[in-house]
Amino acid sequence: MKTVGVIGSGTMGNGIAHVFAQNGYKVNLIDIKPEALERALATIEKNLNRMVAKEKITEEVAKESLSRISTFTNVVDGVGECDLVVEAATERLDLKKKIFTEIDNAAPNHCILTTNTSSISITELASVTSRPEKVIGMHFMNPVPVMKLVEIINGYSTSNEVTKTIEDLSKKIGKIPAMANDYPGFIANRILMPMINEAVYTLFEGVGGVQEIDTVMKLGMAHPMGPLQLADFIGLDVCKAILDVLYEGFGNPKYAPCPLLVNMVNAGKLGVKSGEGFYSWTHGTKDLIVSESFK
Repeated sequence: MKTVGVIGSGTMGNGIAHVFAQNGYKVNLIDIKPEALERALATIEKNLNRMVAKEKITEEVAKESLSRISTFTNVVDGVGECDLVVEAATERLDLKKKIFTEIDNAAPNHCILTTNTSSISITELASVTSRPEKVIGMHFMNPVPVMKLVEIINGYSTSNEVTKTIEDLSKKIGKIPAMANDYPGFIANRILMPMINEAVYTLFEGVGGVQEIDTVMKLGMAHPMGPLQLADFIGLDVCKAILDVLYEGFGNPKYAPCPLLVNMVNAGKLGVKSGEGFYSWTHGTKDLIVSESFK
């Protein structure tokens, strides 16, 4: 496996491209927006330079890593010679199905098709391709260059050979794989999202404030960050989308997103990406300042 295509150059996509390039793979980074690709390359360069400053890699490794990344604005050109494709587009089923159809038509027959989805069915995405046995989930964690976990999700038809290949590949790029089967939310988000949703309900019902809820979970449960802060980092729209998938998949009211979360998403208060969620992020991400809405 030599060439990896990454579709989507946002936070997850550029992080995935960074990791593969740093580990010696040629990377084709694909996005329909040229300005998004420019931002992605600037982000990757900044993150590589930060690693140089911390003496985790050398300047030569940083330069070589960046030189391995090529950019494309269409799928056909980007995946034509790929051995592996990682789809990291917006968490929308219709969009991902469209992309998988395009990848399947353009990628070589031997190419393995993976998705970074955090909740959408691998089996359903595989169903629009002619190679369902070569479709599998690679759910990276944010920030990708730092977080060690890759949740590997087998679809209904994923072959054992493909599973083993992706498991070994994850280790080669410095990650620790955890295997999951294809049910709504997989492992990570089936456990995480109900916790975040319950934290939002705790705020919604006036049981505690933003800082109190996060402090209890950080100091009492040894979580590195509280659930409301984490929700802001993930994106409240993404949290809602995953909860919607869980609710639709299981039909259990416990997965329905809290009305406060729904209202915040509708109001455009999405967390770090919009500058405000449960916290105000206009000042950056170093100091936690509770949003005016919750003071």
